[in-house]
Amino acid sequence: MRILADLHNHSCLSPCASLEQSPSVLARTAAERGIGLLALTDHNSALNCPAFALSCGREGVAPLFGVEANSVEEVHVVCLFGTVAEALDFGESLRSRMRDLTLDRDRFGDQVVVDADEVVLDQPEYFLGASLLAGFDEICADAASRGAVVVPAHVDRPMFSVSSQLGFLPPGPYDAVESIRKPAPGLTGGLAAISGSDAHRPEEVGRRPFLVDLPEDAIGRELLEALRAALRSGAVLPSWAREPS
Repeated sequence: MRILADLHNHSCLSPCASLEQSPSVLARTAAERGIGLLALTDHNSALNCPAFALSCGREGVAPLFGVEANSVEEVHVVCLFGTVAEALDFGESLRSRMRDLTLDRDRFGDQVVVDADEVVLDQPEYFLGASLLAGFDEICADAASRGAVVVPAHVDRPMFSVSSQLGFLPPGPYDAVESIRKPAPGLTGGLAAISGSDAHRPEEVGRRPFLVDLPEDAIGRELLEALRAALRSGAVLPSWAREPS
């Protein structure tokens, strides 16, 4: 079954995201815009994944769960899991590698954990937007060892990317790379390039999905492995390949 997929999205837990972007709003907006496979990837944390799972179930959207980790070099990488428990476990491992920084709400805004009905459950005081005390290679290897789909984020972006921070894509256990526009061959490592919305507010949801063929009704780890196989085979159609020339 060919569906629109979007694997890079934030919720109100990310300090740079709008408070309007609750997991329920994210799932509902994605469903309205025809997204069939959706991932939540907040900065360095998976604490809104339980609400996201319930919200996607209500909207009939297939969910994946993860984080956008920020390495010590300030390179972002999307790490995706098939279950909430796996994402939360990885998030806990990142928590132990966070800098001891308190959130400056006046500068960065709030970080809000909510349930599927937008009831506030927690407001972490530690800053989720900072770089971790772990290198890009270490984070990617750790995520891969846990069975994650690993995707270096927005590789062509002039900040927080392998191109801006490292100058190249080092060898690693990646399943694909994400790019805003068609990337230069040197930034793909011979891997498939996908597009992603990197949505921080409702109006950005579904702005750069990609097309992929996945089994109908696959969920959890089965869905994750089907996605991995599709990415590694290159059977994807990113947003720039679907735009009129």
